[in-house]
Amino acid sequence: MTIVLFDTSTRARLFPLTLTRAVAGLHCGILSVYDWWEQCSHLPVAVYTAPYLQELYNPLPVGDLLLIDASVLPTTAFLQRVLLLGEGEAILDSEGLVAGRIKLQVMPVFGTSLPGLFTQTQGTFAVERFTSPCDLFKRNNQVLRDHFQLITKRRFSQHIPETVQVINPLQVFIEEGARLHFCILNAADGPIYIGKDAEIMEGSTIRGPFAMCEGAALKMGSKIYGGTTLGPYAVAGGEVKNSILMGYSNKAHDGYLGDSVIGEWCNLGAGTNNSNVKNTATEVKVWDYFTHRYINSGIKCGLIMGDYSRTAINTAVNTGTVIGVCCNVFGEGLTPKVIPDFTWGTKGLTRYEFDKAVRDIVNWKRMKNKDLGETKLKVLKHIFEHYNEKYEEV
Repeated sequence: MTIVLFDTSTRARLFPLTLTRAVAGLHCGILSVYDWWEQCSHLPVAVYTAPYLQELYNPLPVGDLLLIDASVLPTTAFLQRVLLLGEGEAILDSEGLVAGRIKLQVMPVFGTSLPGLFTQTQGTFAVERFTSPCDLFKRNNQVLRDHFQLITKRRFSQHIPETVQVINPLQVFIEEGARLHFCILNAADGPIYIGKDAEIMEGSTIRGPFAMCEGAALKMGSKIYGGTTLGPYAVAGGEVKNSILMGYSNKAHDGYLGDSVIGEWCNLGAGTNNSNVKNTATEVKVWDYFTHRYINSGIKCGLIMGDYSRTAINTAVNTGTVIGVCCNVFGEGLTPKVIPDFTWGTKGLTRYEFDKAVRDIVNWKRMKNKDLGETKLKVLKHIFEHYNEKYEEV
């Protein structure tokens, strides 16, 4: 049996983060959605997404398949429930198909109504979904705790160096190859996970729950508050609180980042700060790609940034700002609340020339010994040609 994590219209609610990836590729806690299912189910996992993204993933399987809505927050209880499904059986809720088991010789055309494939329904099962980019940082605190228990179960941490001051060492887990000296780890309020070959430089102060994945780094004197995740090979410095930086992104210098989600291959210039609370202490309104309107997102929301976007030094990011894919953000004063995909600057929101944007991405990737690749280039070309978000400033 193969698990197939499928996308629905919910993917559009998670733009700009899911413009460049399937929902299964979203990172929350220590693991991506895809990695959680692969690690916990011990089954092969595939992804079924929009045609322009499908080539990023392994070929779609056939045969005995367990279809699961990728936007559902994965939990052990949910996994145990779906593994009990028999052939032709499905779980539905008000959003549609939650999960179902079926034998197929060919996957249906993307966008086909999947519930119609099943002959029996097994009632309902209460699930939570990621339905907004803000859900990622709002749930990161608890999801990180859950992932920590999963990853560290029946395993032993590497030794905590003598120069490290630590509170509640039983809630600190250090993978092989990690480097840390003369820093403070406070796991009294939540666990701290330090991934393989990660580095915490001198003078850093960390309060859990916190996770840094393989190859991630914290610069000297960093101040990290709970609910924060650094994805693989991400770099952070300054002050970070309740935020997710996905793989290969940089916030390497002083400045504040709070209640935010940063996509892959982003760079926040030195002195970039974001506001996460309005001066009036009222609800933050955030632009929603799916409904094409501003929606309330609670009292705190900082920055949602799509992949390959960058800010110049000393950028002042407005409360609840959404920056699209592949933007080069610079200009005086507070940023606009919405910066569409492929934007150059903030005054007049000039369109980023595609060839120049690609050259700049290639330059950034070269700094970490990576290349863009033809498949991801085609994804960016599709976004450039088909997505040009229109909005009204508030």
